[in-house]
Amino acid sequence: MSTKLAAMILAGGKGTRLQALTRKVAKPAVSYGGKYRIIDFPLSNCANTGITCVGVLTQYESSELNTYVGNGEKWGLNGVRSLTSVLTPKQTEEGSNWYLGTADAIYQNIDWLDRVDPEYVLILSGDHIYSCTYREMLKKTIEADADCTIAVYPVSWEEAPRFGILVTDKEGNIVDFQEKPKKPISNLASMGIYIFPYKILRAALIADAKDEKSEHDFGKNIIPKMMADKKKLVAYTYHGYWKDVGTIASLHQANMDLLLSGDGATNLYTVQGDNRIYSEDTHSAPSYIGEKAHVVDCLINQGANVLGYVDHCVISGETVIEEGAVCKNAVIMNGAIIRKGAKVEDSIIGPDTLIDTGESVNLEHDGISLVVNGKAGK
Repeated sequence: MSTKLAAMILAGGKGTRLQALTRKVAKPAVSYGGKYRIIDFPLSNCANTGITCVGVLTQYESSELNTYVGNGEKWGLNGVRSLTSVLTPKQTEEGSNWYLGTADAIYQNIDWLDRVDPEYVLILSGDHIYSCTYREMLKKTIEADADCTIAVYPVSWEEAPRFGILVTDKEGNIVDFQEKPKKPISNLASMGIYIFPYKILRAALIADAKDEKSEHDFGKNIIPKMMADKKKLVAYTYHGYWKDVGTIASLHQANMDLLLSGDGATNLYTVQGDNRIYSEDTHSAPSYIGEKAHVVDCLINQGANVLGYVDHCVISGETVIEEGAVCKNAVIMNGAIIRKGAKVEDSIIGPDTLIDTGESVNLEHDGISLVVNGKAGK
């Protein structure tokens, strides 16, 4: 697939609804599941698909993310016949230009795509959690001779206004599209995953760049324009776990989902071969569960030191939960310390955060609480 399909991962958003977690770190670099970062999922999916040309487009607070992605070595994408490039906004003769939207981000890197010269381009979001390969989606694109294939996922009607919403006919052709509608006409949500023949995509991006009224966004501009031009757009329905972790509550829930079993689970423990998720090896010491610790239904990463009571928690590496501390239904991120007598419930405790002796967090169960470096929020 080396030149047949290239991937472009959009990883430049601010992720402001994750509050203090993304104040100094790009959303795709946020910790998840005790040992992963969110960006591990789309990059692993690309590697498992056999895609060997991947561009990662970064922008907001990108230093840590750029360093983490590096040359793609963690995902096996740094070989002689593979290429991973971190693509940041460029300074040109006209000046330094931020990416103005999702479509503009791809447009500003047309020269990179031209050098790769793919037959098809896969466009992904860098902040969704799911495990799959894109082979069947590409196959459908080719068989349908589609100008664009959009991956879709049924969501609840309550969630539908957060997404681009699609309507399809019996053959799976897209016949209507709404971008984040107040009153959705369907609950079939765009996952923000697109496959285009590169010639079609290139022409659409160049035309959009010339439109001064455009917001240069796939959902708001490129897709509606293609529909208006009677291009052939088809839907590919994804079956499996998928989570858009756009809020503190959804990030917490995605972590809690790791403790589920059955069809609703993220299923990191049963995936093999094509669906394995790769991440950074921190070379930490083994996790330690103390003599007086009480552990119920938890995910505990290497390097964690658990001496207290933990129930239904996702615990990252290099954390300390002291004897007498109580954590329930909590996500404890890398380097956090929960002191003796502290109580934490229904919360995310951010990286390197201290919950001091006797402190309590969200015992009133008022939604999901976030504490980062001692500062609490909702």
